[in-house]
Amino acid sequence: MDKITLERINQSHPKIREELAVHYGQANGLLGKGCRLRFAYVLRTDKEQDVLYSLGRTKVNPDGKSAKKPLGNIVTNAKGGQSIHNYGLAFDIVLLYDKNGDGVFETVSWDMVKDGDDDGKADWIEIANFFKSKGYEWGGDWKSFKDLPHFQKSFGFHWKVLKMKKDNNTTIVNNGITYVKI
Repeated sequence: MDKITLERINQSHPKIREELAVHYGQANGLLGKGCRLRFAYVLRTDKEQDVLYSLGRTKVNPDGKSAKKPLGNIVTNAKGGQSIHNYGLAFDIVLLYDKNGDGVFETVSWDMVKDGDDDGKADWIEIANFFKSKGYEWGGDWKSFKDLPHFQKSFGFHWKVLKMKKDNNTTIVNNGITYVKI
């Protein structure tokens, strides 16, 4: 398993932390020997969210930079406090592949169709279907804005309600991090 992901899971909301660690292990078991799942993001501060929001809007994002898009691609539509990540209830994924067969997972992939273990199923879709079966909402199913790496379990709370809870100090502290009460 990926040490970086396990550290990130430890920052997730206490309501999902244990199950997320179990589900992460199970999801990795779906992938072949040459592929590992990594959580690229879990908990994000409002300030970190605002930095991502600025990319492609007011700050240059090298990804997608062109004459038509001098600031590059927009990364997110959510400002600080508007993302489920800001409450530790979301995670973004990336797949890591061991291209040399040496146990070093150096190839980062967001390829939606790659089937690294040749089982006839795209690795990304296997992971998406697995987490959906465990009650997570997948950003790839959203109609207005597709966010293929994104998964969340908001327990039915809209970000506005979570923000209100945070603003009203309806919170708990766990591992030195403040979370809203769910």
